[in-house]
Order: sequence, then C-alpha cells, then structure tokens
Amino acid sequence: MPTLFDPIRLGSIECRNRILMAPLTRGRASHSHIPNDLMVEYYRQRASAGLIISEATGISQQGLGVPFAPGIWNPEQIAGWKKVTHAVHAEGGKIVLQLWHMGRVVHSSFLNGKKPVSASATTSPGHAHTYFGNQEYDTSRALTVEEIADIVRQYGAAARNAMEAGFDGVQVHAANGYLIDQFLREYSNFRRDQYGGTIENRMRFLSEVVSEVVSAVGSEQTGVRISPNGEILGVNDTDPVSLFTAAAKKLDEIGIAYLEVRESPNGAGMLGSDQPPVYPAIRKAFSGTFIMNNEFSYARATQALAEGEADAVSFGRNFISNPDLPDVFLKGKTPVESDIATWYSAGEKGYTDYPAI
Repeated sequence: MPTLFDPIRLGSIECRNRILMAPLTRGRASHSHIPNDLMVEYYRQRASAGLIISEATGISQQGLGVPFAPGIWNPEQIAGWKKVTHAVHAEGGKIVLQLWHMGRVVHSSFLNGKKPVSASATTSPGHAHTYFGNQEYDTSRALTVEEIADIVRQYGAAARNAMEAGFDGVQVHAANGYLIDQFLREYSNFRRDQYGGTIENRMRFLSEVVSEVVSAVGSEQTGVRISPNGEILGVNDTDPVSLFTAAAKKLDEIGIAYLEVRESPNGAGMLGSDQPPVYPAIRKAFSGTFIMNNEFSYARATQALAEGEADAVSFGRNFISNPDLPDVFLKGKTPVESDIATWYSAGEKGYTDYPAI
C-alpha cells in the first residue's frame, strides 16, 4: 500500500515522494511575462515536492491575460525559466511547465484592443483582472479551423521551449474554464463543424493539442490537467461523466505520463459543484498514473492512496505557506494557513517569506 512519502515515476520523471505541488498562479513575473529572481527563490524553496507543476504559463500573448503571469514564447522568457529550473534541480527537485491558453477570458487590453478567441462567440461571466483594474470580459470570437491548427502548433512550440528551458516535462492545462475546456464543454462550445456538437468533436481540440505536444517532447514528458465537475468561468456540461471518461480514454490512447484531475474528493469545494464526483469513472477509464487535486487534507490524501483512488496527490494552497510541505506532513505538523491578500500581490510578502519548519 503506497504512502505519500513513497517515490513514484511519472513517465520519465522520478519523483521522490507523492506530495506534488499543484500549479498556482501568483503574478510575480515581469510586465513582459519574464520569470525573475524572486520566482527563482520561490520555486527553489519548494523543491522538496515530489514534483512541482509550475504556475500556468502562456503559450502566446493571445493566450495570456493575467498581469505579471509568465510566458514561454520568446527567448527572454526561456532564459528566465532556465534560472528557475536550475535552482530546483540544484535542490534535487523536479519541475514541469504548465502550458496555458486562456481563450475567452483574455481581456482585449492584453491584445491591443483585439477580441479574445474561443470555441464560439461567447462571453465569460464576471470581471477580468487587468493592468487597468477589473473590467468586464469581452465577447470572444470563434476561432477558424485554420486558426485552431495554428494554436495547436503553438502548443508544440511552447513545449519545445519548455524543454530548452530545462523543465523535466510539460503539463497541458485543459481545465478551469480556459480554452481547451471551452472546447470540451457544451456551455461554451456551440460549433457546428468538426470541433463541436458530439463529445467526439468537442474532444478534438484537446486530442490535437496533446498529440502535438507528445510529438514535440515525447509521451514520457507530457501530462494533462482536467477539471470535470462543476461550473467555472461559466464553463460547464450537462453530462460530465460521459464527456470526461471519453476524454480520459482518448488521452490513454494517445499515451501520456499522467493525468491530474482537479476535483474535490466529495465533488464539492472550490469548484462549487453539487453533483457527484466524476473522478471514479475517470480513474477506471485511464490506465496511467492518476493524480488528484483540490481540497485535500493530509488524512484524505493518505486515504486516497490507500484505497487506490489515486497514485499521487497535488497540493496547492498548502504549498503557498508551507514551502517544505512534505516535512510538515512527515513531522505531523498542521500546515500554516496562507494570507489570501498576498496570493496575487507583488513582492516577497506572502511569496518567499514563509519559513520552513
């Protein structure tokens, strides 16, 4: 029976424990989306995680709409990330880069006034956080088939850039209401072509992106994140079990190193779902390494591994305020709570100033 402290292999990545660091947007890069020395220290401090999954990182300016979030589309960004990966590896850690296109939730102020893109011409509820304060989301325009093919190629290029930057692999961000999720789920995909309508068609973009990334860097270096249950950023589906079990089977066919599922163990939590959890069906449909995430305590994560629900668990907020979270768990300590006011603020406060135990 595995424990959180046992090693695990994710494709080509040897992880020293099963306490993984989930991707966490923190907004500490430069205005030009270049990783900096503060980020180097932040990731270095957390290198005891079995694997660090980096914060979501834009594959292009079109796909990035968060102030001071990092990118991976130009040489300056690659150079900045190289410092991060070097620091993590120097501490004996492993790190992969999460590849991100936000789709319709990129505000036009990031795009020189141009409309954001999505599966269909839709508008996300709520407000975008921009360099000019909170603003209402723009109505997106539907991508053409030719543009979809170009974005697929951008994912492959970003994956190659990540490997050049020294990452141990990449994770395709297909969750949380962003572009791939906007294609997957029927609340945001109203297309009538080969990318819309049936589950098979709505999965097509995910399949093409992941296949492109696998071709670029190899299946042993590629993972995927999905969020199957509950509305987020206005994205949802009436039949998540059928959709996401089909997606899991497709990813299994393509061949990836691992699948990370963001869903609370009871189906509720931050995603706000009152539906039964989908992860048990996904677990049966996917034969590879299975990672769970969202609202896990140490006790619940231990139970998930013991009962075979998951092979590893990724922790998010606990890693914000507990840089040495594996030691915290090992010593039976209660994790320190993080200060929500500093999650997305500038500087080291609430970022690199949390002490190790």
